[in-house]
Order: sequence, then C-alpha cells, then structure tokens
Amino acid sequence: MRGLDFSTASFFYTAMKINTNFLNRLRYTLYTPVYDSVAKIFSSSRKKAIGNLGLQAGDKVLLIGAGTGLDLEYIPKDCIVTATDLTPSMVGRIRKRNQTLGLTLETLVMDGQKLSLPDNSFDKVILHLILAVIPDPVACLQEVERVLEPGGKISVFDKFVPGESKLSLTRRMLNPLTNLLFSDITRRPEPIVSQTGLRIISDTPADFRGNFRILLVEKPVI
Repeated sequence: MRGLDFSTASFFYTAMKINTNFLNRLRYTLYTPVYDSVAKIFSSSRKKAIGNLGLQAGDKVLLIGAGTGLDLEYIPKDCIVTATDLTPSMVGRIRKRNQTLGLTLETLVMDGQKLSLPDNSFDKVILHLILAVIPDPVACLQEVERVLEPGGKISVFDKFVPGESKLSLTRRMLNPLTNLLFSDITRRPEPIVSQTGLRIISDTPADFRGNFRILLVEKPVI
C-alpha cells in the first residue's frame, strides 16, 4: 500500500468487496433509468404482498429500499407513507411518481441497516426486493423490529431459496456474479427472522417457480 494514503486504500478495499453500500448505491444509480421496465414484472406479487397487510385508513407505512416507488400504487391514499432508499436517484423517481399518485408521502435517502427513525413509529413496513440485496439483512430486520409498533406487520417479497429445498451447487456458483450485479440468491428468510423477536405468519411461493417468496411477518404484542 506504499504511496497510497489511508483514504485511498480504504476506497479500494471497499470497492473490492462484492456487497457494500458503496457498490449498491453505484449500481442502482446506473440501473435507475431502466429499473421500472425490469421490476414491473413483479407487479402482481407486489400487489398481493401489500394486500396481505390489510392496510387501514391512517396507517403509518414505511417502505425500505423503495426503489423508484413501484409499490406506491397499491397503497391506499388515506395512509401516511415514508419511503426510504440508499440511492438519491431512486428517491428522486419516487417523488416524481407521487406527483401523479398524490399520497401523503415523505421520502428519505437512508441506509436500511441504520434507520434514523423513532422506535415504535410505524403500523406496517414493506420490504420488497431488499433483504436479498442489502449487505446485512439481519441488521435491517432488527431495525424494522425497532421502528414497528407491537402488533404491526411486515410485507416481505424477495428472491429466496425455495422452502426446504437444498442450496444447489449451481446457485452457490452463480451467487458471486449475481451478488456483484444485483442480489444474493442464496439467502433464506428463516435464519434472518430467527435473529429477531418477529414471527412469520405466512409464506407463499411467488415468481419464477417459487424462487421468489411472499412472507407476512408480525411483531408480537408482549
């Protein structure tokens, strides 16, 4: 490392790691212009997953890793919505989308692993296509648990290893590439949820022969 100062060395160390906030912000900034055309294939699963929440008038709803805001059209206008994303260009698209939808909406550029939000401040949380992308899904879900009201529910939709199936060699071999490009494809929700006080209420196979799953998760009332 001779000839490199500490900040430069740190930059190259971070850049070499496959899944970091730095790389996620970079690649999703690049993906922003085409994100909708790709992610819209999951519209029916988004709608079904949000429907499981049973949203009510006045519910405070948090979207983490909201992308360009494709979930917003399935949220009733009488809810109060906060949408966060790590990527400023994505947050800009959320604001633009809401000019048509007219939701009561606050948008924030924020790391889903470290939420600058109060404890017990949301009735429902939406985690769509984020737990398989974010570097530390356990930290993310623990933060969700913190900001969610007791009795509150979480909609999870993501690419997970199907059910009880064994993790295939092909999946393991492809994972470094998919992780570099967009997402980890070897994650299971059960070990992530088990490191919180949350519980899975329902688990439904979704797109691509169950390689995507829809989960409804609850924060128990103690």
